[in-house]
Amino acid sequence: MVQREDFSFADLEQWLNERRVTEIECLVPDLTGVARGKILPRERFTEDRGMRLPEVVVAMGVTGEFPDEGPYYDVISPTDHDMHLRPDPGTVRIVPWAADPTAQVIHDCYDRHGQLVPYAPRSVLRRVCELYRAEGWSPVVAPELEFYLLERNTDPDVPLKPPVGRSGRAETSRQSYSIDAVNEFDPLFEDIYEYCEKMELNVDTLIHEAGAGQMEINFFHGDPLGLADEVFLFKRTVREAALRHDMFATFMAKPIAGEPGSAMHIHQSVVGTADGRNIFSNADGSASQEFLWYIGGLQRYIPAAMALFAPYVNSYRRLARYSSAPINIQWGVDNRTVGIRSPVAPPQARRVENRVIGADANPYVALAATLACGWLGIKKRIEPSAECTGDAYLGKHQLTHSLGEALQLLREEADLAAVLGKGFITVYSEIKEIEHDEFMKVISPWEREHLLLHV
Repeated sequence: MVQREDFSFADLEQWLNERRVTEIECLVPDLTGVARGKILPRERFTEDRGMRLPEVVVAMGVTGEFPDEGPYYDVISPTDHDMHLRPDPGTVRIVPWAADPTAQVIHDCYDRHGQLVPYAPRSVLRRVCELYRAEGWSPVVAPELEFYLLERNTDPDVPLKPPVGRSGRAETSRQSYSIDAVNEFDPLFEDIYEYCEKMELNVDTLIHEAGAGQMEINFFHGDPLGLADEVFLFKRTVREAALRHDMFATFMAKPIAGEPGSAMHIHQSVVGTADGRNIFSNADGSASQEFLWYIGGLQRYIPAAMALFAPYVNSYRRLARYSSAPINIQWGVDNRTVGIRSPVAPPQARRVENRVIGADANPYVALAATLACGWLGIKKRIEPSAECTGDAYLGKHQLTHSLGEALQLLREEADLAAVLGKGFITVYSEIKEIEHDEFMKVISPWEREHLLLHV
């Protein structure tokens, strides 16, 4: 999606009038990436409307729960204050599946004093991008997002299965990069591309990934906030399109046992705001010191940021040896076994790919966190380890194994809290702790199968 930075509210109103829009979906991404907000008639959507939502709306877990007490309320008022929502005019897009002409507009969250709500995901990403701008830099990102198509399943106790394609058969084998396997779902993807075109989403290539029914969509590179908005809107689009073809689409990190997990690989580079020069390359085309420091920052801080990159209990099932997912924070050029990869590219396109992030991560939070790690690396001049030129799967497992462990590391990392905001870290970790506690109350089929009569 091209971010229309100079789009005013007057431009927005003209856009709505030209398309005869009758309803507006006022969207706010919450901590999990769920679209919260309100739907308004067109005539009630005005610049001075002053639309509000309770503070906790953007600070809930995936189950809709939030704490009864504790540090959470050192950040969020226990008296349930209002947030004041302001539309970002440049985010307006048509809702292509709506029966009546409907637009969707992403909003930012402010407090009563006119300050951005610090724990709202869009606010966190804006905060990190401002740190780059203060240095005269502009971060550039390009997400690659994997997801699964699934047979409809309304019973959470029944394992998920790939859907039946136009051949009348479901996939049962690896179909990496298969054109025919993608063509099995041509009617669905025709709708997805049509929806994306109408919404002006900047999607690039579509491929079939390794898993049965697993796909990947690539986005063109661009501004982090604009790309986070794209991923946020794209997830809504794919889920809606799949439902219209009697399927589910999921961005769970590991939805099917025995199949690879789904990632959100993020390519990232930094250019000078004034001259557009990629600071990862020297004038002679060689890798710059900033490039190495950026990698050093990712290596230093990814372990502490794991709860942001792998936000659910399910996320850690993806990070297993020989499963197309990284197990450590080694780095290498043109090496897909490492957690931090640098693709072969000309000097102006030199970039770093963070392969640790799961498809289930909130795009705003994940982008803010990975950019924060790199920014800290440059500012603190953190040297990376030696490049890994072999199979990183033969190395030590360096990533955390569980959400509980990841949350502890996140709480202890002062540098990340300083960059992302202490209030955000507090709210996020408290919410994730509740989700973890809820999961621990559930007895799994594995426990009943192997422990019931054997221990």
